[in-house]
Amino acid sequence: MNIEKFCRENCRERRGTGTLKWDSLHEIFGDPDLLPLWVADMEIQSPAAVREALMKRVDHGVFGYSTVGDAYFDSFFAWQKKYHNVELTREHLRFATGVVGSLYAAVRAYTREEDSVIICPPVYYPFYDSILNTGRKLVTCELDNNNGYYTLDFEKFEKDIVDNKVKMFILCSPHNPVSRVWSEEELDTMFRICHKHGVLVVSDEIHQDFTYDEKKFISSALVGDGKYKDILIILNAGSKTFNLAGLIHSHVIIFDKQLMETYDAYIKSIGSAEVNLMGIIAVEAAFRDGEEWLENVKELILHNYNYMKQEFAEELPKVLVTPLEGTYLTWIDLRGYLTGEETAVFIQDTCRLACDAGEWFSHMAHGFIRINLATDTKNVVTAVESIIRNIKEKEKK
Repeated sequence: MNIEKFCRENCRERRGTGTLKWDSLHEIFGDPDLLPLWVADMEIQSPAAVREALMKRVDHGVFGYSTVGDAYFDSFFAWQKKYHNVELTREHLRFATGVVGSLYAAVRAYTREEDSVIICPPVYYPFYDSILNTGRKLVTCELDNNNGYYTLDFEKFEKDIVDNKVKMFILCSPHNPVSRVWSEEELDTMFRICHKHGVLVVSDEIHQDFTYDEKKFISSALVGDGKYKDILIILNAGSKTFNLAGLIHSHVIIFDKQLMETYDAYIKSIGSAEVNLMGIIAVEAAFRDGEEWLENVKELILHNYNYMKQEFAEELPKVLVTPLEGTYLTWIDLRGYLTGEETAVFIQDTCRLACDAGEWFSHMAHGFIRINLATDTKNVVTAVESIIRNIKEKEKK
C-alpha cells in the first residue's frame, strides 16, 4: 500500500467539526493550538460501505424507532466467527450506547456499594471512574514493567483478590495503554484465579481487531475451551475498529443465563434504551464490507509505529517505546530524559502536543505518554520531530 496516497485520500481535517479530539483542546488542555494525539479515534474516514449505507438511510429521510434486523446479526456474527472464532447467538447479545457506559452498568448490576473491584494499571482511566463513581472500593494490581514489556504478577493478583474480598475484575484485552495482547495461558491463569474466588470478569475487548506481527487476540469466551463463560461479561463494539465512536452503539455479550437475567433486570430498572438507528446501519455495513479498509488502516498504524520507534532509537535512544502488540495506541517512557513531574507540561507547553499523560492511567506512570497512531503520518512525524528537537535542546542546557 502507498501510505502517502492512502493518507491523502482517506484522512480528513477534523478541526471545526465539533470533534472532541480537536475542538475541545481548550476545555481539556487549556490550549486550543496543540496537535491532538490523545483520545482514541481516527482522522481516517470510515469505510465507503458505511458512508454509503448511512447516506441511503439519510435519503430515505425517516428516522423513527428501529429494530435490529437479521442482516445485522448475520454480519456481526460472521465477523466474530471468521476473525475470532467466537460463535454467538442472539440470546448472548445485548446492545448499549458504548463500552464505558456498559462498564458502569456491569459494576452496578453485579456488585454493591463498598464491594471491591480490581483493575490492573496502567489502564484506561474510565475503569477507575466506573468503580469510584459508583461507590465501590478500588483495588489496583499494577502490571510489572519489564523494560517496556508488561506482565501480570499472578501471585500478587490473587493475594489482592483474597485480601480485599474482590467481587469483580475489569480486564482490558488487548490492554490499553500498554498494548499487550494477552496469551491464552495468561488469560487462563487470570480466570482460574477469579473462578476460584468467585470473582466475575468484565472483559473490555473493544480493540480486538487491532493486532500486529502475527500476535493473535484470544477472546475471553474461548479461554479453556469456554469453561469460564459462567463468570464472563464481554464488552465490544465496531466503534474502534471502523472509527464509529460518535454513533454510540456497542455490544454486551453474556453466555450464562443467570448472569444475563441479572443484567436484564438491571437494565429494566433504569429504563430500557432504544438502539441507535445510525449505529446499527453503520456497524452492519462495516462488519460486512470493511475487511479491506481495516487491513489498510492497520498497515498505516504499523507504518507510523515503526517510523516512531526507529526515529527515537536513532535520535533519543533512552526513549522506551512499548512493543505494539495490540490497539492503535503507543505507550512511551520518556524518563530517560525527563523527570516524571515535568513530562506532561514539557510535552504540552514545549513540544506543543496534546497527548494522554501517563498519570491518567496510573499514579506510578509519571514520565509516560500515550500517542494515538491512527492518524495521518504527517501528524506522527510532526510529533516525533518536536519531541526529539525539544529534548535535544533541553539536553544542551
